[in-house]
Amino acid sequence: MANALQPVRGTRDLIGDEAARHSHVVETARRVSGLYGFSEWQTPIFEDTKVFSRSLGETSDVVTKEMYTFDDRGGDSVTLRPEGTAGVCRALITNGLTQTLPQKVFYQGPMFRYERPQKGRYRQFHQIGVELLGPSVPLADAEVIACGWQILNALGVAKDVILNINTLGDSESRDNYRAALVAYFSAHQEALSGESKIRLEKNPLRILDSKDAGDQALVADAPLIYGHLSADAEKFYADLKTHLTAAGIPFTENPRIVRGLDYYNHTAFEFVTSALGAQGAVMSGGRYDGLVEQLGGPNVPGIGWGAGIDRLAMLLEQPPIIAPSVIVIGAECTIEVAAELRAHGIKTEIAFQNNLKNGLKYANRLNAKWAVITNADSLLVKNLDDGSQQQVALPELLTVMAGLDPAIHAFLAKQPA
Repeated sequence: MANALQPVRGTRDLIGDEAARHSHVVETARRVSGLYGFSEWQTPIFEDTKVFSRSLGETSDVVTKEMYTFDDRGGDSVTLRPEGTAGVCRALITNGLTQTLPQKVFYQGPMFRYERPQKGRYRQFHQIGVELLGPSVPLADAEVIACGWQILNALGVAKDVILNINTLGDSESRDNYRAALVAYFSAHQEALSGESKIRLEKNPLRILDSKDAGDQALVADAPLIYGHLSADAEKFYADLKTHLTAAGIPFTENPRIVRGLDYYNHTAFEFVTSALGAQGAVMSGGRYDGLVEQLGGPNVPGIGWGAGIDRLAMLLEQPPIIAPSVIVIGAECTIEVAAELRAHGIKTEIAFQNNLKNGLKYANRLNAKWAVITNADSLLVKNLDDGSQQQVALPELLTVMAGLDPAIHAFLAKQPA
């Protein structure tokens, strides 16, 4: 096996328990977001590079260091999507939906960034996300956050997660805040990293995101935006907090959550956890009222979040519960028995070797609880936990199994007639 090919660094195969956890996160998010009226969109995995260079900023680390960008055979520059929001906003414009608002979008799928692989972060990683396009009121922000919070609760991981919120204010607030940051960092310019010296000239808010230790020491004493908010921005933020409190969503105010690009405004938030070691975000988002316009569309407000499926899957305490598992063993009418069980949503496998001993070994490997052993005259339903068994006819199979197993009874009760 010395010459066997391996996955590219930063990628992995999703198999078995990992695949089940991954699917559970997606299916749970799809179901819960549907309760809020979000419908699923699928955008291409690669886009015109300008979709991301405009939305993420030409000088951002993602654009300059992390994007998988290449010229295709026609000479066009295309990029594997590093995030989901820009593609959704591009699709809104392309499909003529800017006049049919609001649009409530759920998405899921792989994203790509060339960065150092670490726990829960890969070069091909997977995200779920929602985008609410159209409304510009704080109630919409609370609705999007509430959807994320309910998904975390449905996954059973909310107890390990804290919601941090902040305001970025409106354009007036950001102008005031930018001037205060320029004054502060200019007074400490010699202590800034080379990269932050450039940011001081182009976009001082990005200094607040710096990972440089010297920059972080300066950021700790930098002015906060709260003293620079306009009256409208203060009211927007106060209303958001009122809505979150009314929805029963606990939160902590964190003035260090920022978004550097000008089309971000008002709400910025993160759901963070320390359950995976160092504290990190599992879901983050904010309001981006200028993004659609930045991509060539009209002025359409937007608010949304993205969440890493890989990290959420790691937070799950145990593999997701799926439908009761049954194995069918025997040479007679196996396909008919399996079809009957599957038609009612019960996970069913067939032991392809017509041998009872080998079939039961296979059942044990699959952790199946029930075996249906077929013969020419009847079926034998066998409980693989305690060894008990009962003969039944095919038309009675579901009724008998529901009577023997409360889990099957409960599962069948939830299925549509």
